[in-house]
Amino acid sequence: MSERLDSRSLSLFLAVAEALSFRQAAERLHLSQPPLSRAIRELEERLGTRLFDRNTKGVTLTAAGEKLVPYARKVAKILREAEIAIADEGAPANLRVGVTSAVEPAWFLGLAQRVQATHPGMVVSMFSDTSPRLIRQLRAGKLDAAFIALPTEAQGLDVQELDRLPMIVAIPSTHPLAKRRIVGLADLAREKVFWFERARQPAFYDHCQAVFSRHGFAPPKLREPADHHVLLGEVANGRGIALLPKSFTALRRAGVVYRTLAEGEQLSVGIGLASHTDRPGVRDILATAAEVNRHT
Repeated sequence: MSERLDSRSLSLFLAVAEALSFRQAAERLHLSQPPLSRAIRELEERLGTRLFDRNTKGVTLTAAGEKLVPYARKVAKILREAEIAIADEGAPANLRVGVTSAVEPAWFLGLAQRVQATHPGMVVSMFSDTSPRLIRQLRAGKLDAAFIALPTEAQGLDVQELDRLPMIVAIPSTHPLAKRRIVGLADLAREKVFWFERARQPAFYDHCQAVFSRHGFAPPKLREPADHHVLLGEVANGRGIALLPKSFTALRRAGVVYRTLAEGEQLSVGIGLASHTDRPGVRDILATAAEVNRHT
C-alpha cells in the first residue's frame, strides 16, 4: 500500500474531493487542470479502483473515494501539525506582522487569531501599510514578516506567493457599461479612471502601465483616494470608474456594481509573504495559517 499512496497524491485527491470540481481544485492548488487530472487517474490506477465518477453534470465520489476521504484528512492534519511543530523552533513569542493596504482578501481576517489558536502563548500584532513601507520596516527589524502586494521590490528577503487576484471594474450602477457582464479596457478608454500614485506601489504601478501600453489604454486619470470606502463613494456619485483587485467585491456600496475585466488576469495582483531568509519558522507558521484561512 505504501507504494500506491503518498502524501502528495492524497493532498491532490482531497482537494478534488472537497471541491467536487477539478477546475476549482486546480485553482486552489495553483495548478493547471490537465496535470491534476492525470495525477488523479494515476492514483486510481495504482489503487485499482475509481475514486471519482465524472460526467457532464459534474464530479462525485465513488464508494471507494468516500472511504478514502477521512484517511486523507487525517494524513493532512498530521503533516500540518508536523510542519507547525518544526516551524515553532526558533519562532519568536511575539510576532509583528505587516499587512498590505492594497488588497483586502477575506482570508486576511482572523489570521492573528488563527496563529494564536494553534500556537498557545504566541502574541500576534498586525500592522497595515503600503507594501514598500512594510518592506522597509521588515528590513529595519520592526516587523517579523509582511503580507505584501506583488510585484514589490523585496531583494534580499524570502517572498512566497500565496494568492493572485485578477483586476475587476467598479462602475456606477447607472452607467451604460453596468449592463454588461464583461468589460474590456477599450470600453473604458474615454472614462475617467481612479488610479493610485506610483509612490504607493512602484513595481505594481509599472507592471500595470506596461499592460496599459500594450493595449493602448491611456484614459483620463483621477487621483485615487487612499480610503477604499471613500473611493467607492466617488464611483457611486459618478465621478469615475475604478480598477480594483477582485477581493474588493466583498465591499458592497449602493450605486456601485462590479464587472469582470477582460484583461483582469494580465493586471492581476499577487499576495506574497515576505520574511527574512534566516527565519523559516516565522514564514511557515504564517503561511500555514494563511492556507487554512483561504480554504475555510
